[in-house]
Amino acid sequence: MTILITGATGTVGRSLVAELTAARMPVRVFVRDIDRARAALPDQVQFSVGDFTDPASLRQAVRGVDQVFLAAPNHPDQLAWESAVINAAVAAGVPRLVKLSAHGAGLGSPVAFWHAHAEIEQVLAAAAIDAVVLRPTTYATNLLAGFDAVRAGVLAAPAAAARVAFIDPADVAAVAAAVLLRGSPQRVLTLTGPSVLGFDQAAEVLSGLLERPVSYVAVADDDALAALTAAGAPPWFAENVVRVFAALRSGLAGFTTETVQQFAGRAARPLAVALGSRLRRGQPALS
Repeated sequence: MTILITGATGTVGRSLVAELTAARMPVRVFVRDIDRARAALPDQVQFSVGDFTDPASLRQAVRGVDQVFLAAPNHPDQLAWESAVINAAVAAGVPRLVKLSAHGAGLGSPVAFWHAHAEIEQVLAAAAIDAVVLRPTTYATNLLAGFDAVRAGVLAAPAAAARVAFIDPADVAAVAAAVLLRGSPQRVLTLTGPSVLGFDQAAEVLSGLLERPVSYVAVADDDALAALTAAGAPPWFAENVVRVFAALRSGLAGFTTETVQQFAGRAARPLAVALGSRLRRGQPALS
């Protein structure tokens, strides 16, 4: 049984490749940059080089595979990209597809990322393929996006008093692997970390891991937007990240589920474990 993974060099994708290769499953990865992929992934994976906008490369990628894990970066063209993969998989007769979505996905969401996920989920629901959608809450590793500032002692975010069940991307990968290997009776799975924490508590966790004080500083949306764009984030992306924080302040991610325990057979990893693992691998920034 060969499994195709898109987004294999991303935050969840790398861990999923590791999970599946450890289970001795044949894995094919769809990548644009073969050199980056070879440097990041195990030698035993099959590499299929192409682009979401290249139908011929997608047809080649899905040929002969039994399942697809679909992940793509947040981008204005995400709906077109992921729909192209779904259509290619259906045309090739692939039996099952697992899509990485997000908690908060909904048509008309002010967060363009989440509106796009909902549109893609609609495309998937109408397609002639068995599908499971994974909707994780906020990734724990997002706390390291501004690692230089964190290392200097400041965790700044427009989160106010938001409380979030931060999830380890490795736990998302573990659930994805379980669904790919054993299936799921549920069509939509909501994934969270094991506990709900404020950003002040997250700063305390970072303090312990870095062995230096880290303080949470709540900033205004406008200041966060300015900082993101100054750091090089495209305006569209930066504006939607700020809207994500508005949703978090409303309580969107302030709950827990047992999905990781149910599918991975173990409890979801605490924030300290999730961040500690990332820091030990020398990967503080998002990939």
